[in-house]
Amino acid sequence: MAAEDYEIVDERFGRYVRTSARVEKLYEGSRWAEGPAYFAAGRYLVWSDIPNDRMLRWDETTGSVGVFRSPAGYTNGHTVDREGRLVSCEHGARRLTRTEHDGSITVIADRFDGKRLNSPNDVVVASDGAVWFTDPTYGIDSDYEGYRAESEIGASNVYRVDPQTGACEVAADDFVRPNGLAFSPDERKLYVSDTGMTHVADGPRHIRVFDVGRSGALRGGEVFATCTAGMFDGFRFDEEGRLWTSAGDGVHCYDGDGTLLGKVRVPETVANVTFGGPRRNRLFICATTSLYAVLLPFAGATRP
Repeated sequence: MAAEDYEIVDERFGRYVRTSARVEKLYEGSRWAEGPAYFAAGRYLVWSDIPNDRMLRWDETTGSVGVFRSPAGYTNGHTVDREGRLVSCEHGARRLTRTEHDGSITVIADRFDGKRLNSPNDVVVASDGAVWFTDPTYGIDSDYEGYRAESEIGASNVYRVDPQTGACEVAADDFVRPNGLAFSPDERKLYVSDTGMTHVADGPRHIRVFDVGRSGALRGGEVFATCTAGMFDGFRFDEEGRLWTSAGDGVHCYDGDGTLLGKVRVPETVANVTFGGPRRNRLFICATTSLYAVLLPFAGATRP
């Protein structure tokens, strides 16, 4: 039964899902599915299959899946910028890139202070054109999701690329392993997950929230929520400010005050999510080997 796909923790969650809507499996065959990005104009979704060094493309009109790019530089997270271009985090070349409309690749950032980045992980583009991304070491920790190497920077930071100068600057430097990130719908707050428990005993497995000031200055950084099943990875907001995040047992939905409202159960560990579809009310879910989706009774936020 479709109702078994949901766990209602707070009674309000019953209004935010339709328990008659099943979680659908759209594709199976990835090694580690990550970074979904939806293109409304073409009605298709692109995502990463990191260990297989390829990007896959699901066509919403036919349900077919094909290879979008291979080799793909061991890409991880993606987003679509304000001009409809794909922005990608590449573990292999340790860089952040943009795919132009003609298919050419532009490097947005590959170094900070003259040193190579670790392995950009997830990315969002603000309405002013600034590109924000996280840079943990997962792509250089082993040869599974990239190429094993030592960190030249010696830290895992959150970065902001200035839309005017192209300068890559540290936005936050107090994370163990920054991972997913997203803005609130009004862009006044930036949320960043920390999956440091992969490298530090009793390390963080939470999402922090920052106030965003002028020119991208961040303030605060309090813990917004701590994961109750595995770790938070990638996440997105809906149009009413609720946060939908990956976790070990599915997708967790949080109210704006940090209250866990409920869960969309998925039979595999979830890595990342995004909203898409003609009405932006289809939640696409990258979970280990598979791509899933579920229809919701409201839309995702129009901003990242």
